[in-house]
Amino acid sequence: MIDLYTSATPNGWKASILLEELGVPYTVHPLSLQKQDQKTPAFLSINPNGRIPAIVDRSAGDFAVFESGAILIYLAEKHGRFLPADVKGRSLVIQWLMFQMGGIGPMQGQANVFHRYAPEKIPYAIERYQSETKRLYRVLDGRLADHEFLAGDYSIADIANWSWVSLYDWAGVSIDDLPHLRRWLDTIAARPAVQRGIVIPEPLQLGGGGEAVKKMAQSILVSAPGTA
Repeated sequence: MIDLYTSATPNGWKASILLEELGVPYTVHPLSLQKQDQKTPAFLSINPNGRIPAIVDRSAGDFAVFESGAILIYLAEKHGRFLPADVKGRSLVIQWLMFQMGGIGPMQGQANVFHRYAPEKIPYAIERYQSETKRLYRVLDGRLADHEFLAGDYSIADIANWSWVSLYDWAGVSIDDLPHLRRWLDTIAARPAVQRGIVIPEPLQLGGGGEAVKKMAQSILVSAPGTA
């Protein structure tokens, strides 16, 4: 049994989507980032960095794993799915996973903050982070021009990148000129496990300025630049 400590953010989605894809039993422990649940002593004993998501594998002696990319690798390796066993195949998946961890997440996270929530609009910062996010999207689009998925078969690399890129509009970045990226986004969005994973721990309705949007916005602001 897996205990999942999470909130409704792109990094949180990575873990919930993979758990849904794997079909393994897990218990959700929702954390309110607004209430600073991730800073409580109880949670810091699981993740000393105070960020979501984190898991505790009860079947492995209450083994705790934090950092979303590390969680994906751990679960994929344990269950033998979505991460190839051969050295080259595994490396390729991890390369594209690190592309998200070191690029898409931090850059798009900052684009979210400066575009949506900074108390002062700073054009230079907005343009800088939106432009870099778009550059990274172009890298993905180029890769996907002749690959159905990022690293061979559907993998944790796709889950990680999709969880962020699917919110392109929230960062104020257009993908109208990136047809391969759009095709990939739509393909993954149609997966039943993905549809289940993105409503854990609670549904998000993007658009309309409703309370769910505000909650997501606040969560992203608290967790920026993409390390929650």
